[in-house]
Formats: sequence, structure tokens, C-alpha cells
Amino acid sequence: MAIMAAFKDGKFVTNTASTESLSQEKKENSSGISSDTFLSLLVAEMKNQDPLEPTNNTEWVSQYAQFTQVSEVQAIGEAMNSMKAKDLVGEYAILKVTGENGNTDYISGKVDYVTYENEKAFLSINGSLYSIDDLDTVASEEYMEAYELASNVAEMLKSLPSVDNLTSSYKETVDAIDEKASNMTDYQKTFLDKSVFDKINEYVAKMKKITE
Repeated sequence: MAIMAAFKDGKFVTNTASTESLSQEKKENSSGISSDTFLSLLVAEMKNQDPLEPTNNTEWVSQYAQFTQVSEVQAIGEAMNSMKAKDLVGEYAILKVTGENGNTDYISGKVDYVTYENEKAFLSINGSLYSIDDLDTVASEEYMEAYELASNVAEMLKSLPSVDNLTSSYKETVDAIDEKASNMTDYQKTFLDKSVFDKINEYVAKMKKITE
């Protein structure tokens, strides 16, 4: 699955329809409760039931049976995800990782290998291990090359002052950005908003005036 990510207003727009649908699916899959939590709720319900209209044992058993069935389905789904993880080796992946501070970052790179801990799969990307639960998108090599090129151009643009404050000391950077942008394919250009190319042209024109 490939997604488009545009650089706009100083940052990449990655919450596309593809990523949002995947994120929603992950939320739905992780919305269940553990068996310990269910049993605690069941005990609390039994303690607080109306003594004049108590729930019969059949209803308790039915509730627990339904929960057990759902838990088994979830467990099967997790097991299948772990089995599929090995097929990601060599593929390019984008992970949506939430740090300890609550901020969300997108990590991208090639999956070097998969390791397992407590039956949970972890993907090795750029020398670090990430849970398969953080997997957001599996992308083609063409996509990743375009994404990384667009990211590089964006970072170089951020290193420049405003066009009005541009000086000849930034000529090498402006020339490098102009060269990268000019050599981008039509597909790669879709990863950058049109306003970015307009801004590059402004820098190039201003630099020509400065250095003439």
C-alpha cells in the first residue's frame, strides 16, 4: 500500500485517508479489555445486583462465554500479525510511534529483521526495534525514495532564512535545493506542495539578484 505525503506549512502531511483508515483499524483492534478486567467487572456487577431481581447463573455463564469467544478471536488476530511480521523483512515500512511524552513521531525505513519477545513481534528499522503494533504503512521502494528526497528538500529549506534576509553565504544551499527539486520526477514532486516549489523559485530568483 502506498500513500502520498505532502510537505505543507513547514511539515509533512501524513494523515492521509490511507493512514487514517489504518489507525482507526488499530484503535478498533485494541479497544478490548483483558480477562482480568472483565472478571473484575463481572464480580462488581454480581455484588451490586438488585437482590429482588438477581441475575441467574445462566446469564453469568453466557456473558463470560461471549467474552471468552471475543478474547480468542483477538488472540488469533495477534498471532496472525506475528506470523505475517516475517514477511516484512526487506520491505519499507512507516511506523507511528508514541513517545513517553505523548508525542507521535513517524519512523520510516527498511525492515532489517524481525525478532520475537513473549510471542510479540518486533521490527528492526535503522538499528532500533519497534513493536509491530506501531506499523502504520508498508510502502514500495519508489515511495520511500520519494518520501526521503522530499524530506531532505524540506529540511534544507528550513535551514534558510526568509527570502528578504537571504545573503550570498547561502548560495551553495540554494543551488543544492534547486538542483534536487529540478531533478525530481513527476511522482516525486507529488510529495511536495506546490507552495514549496514556489518558495524555491523565490530563493533562486533572489540569489541570482544578489550574486549578479
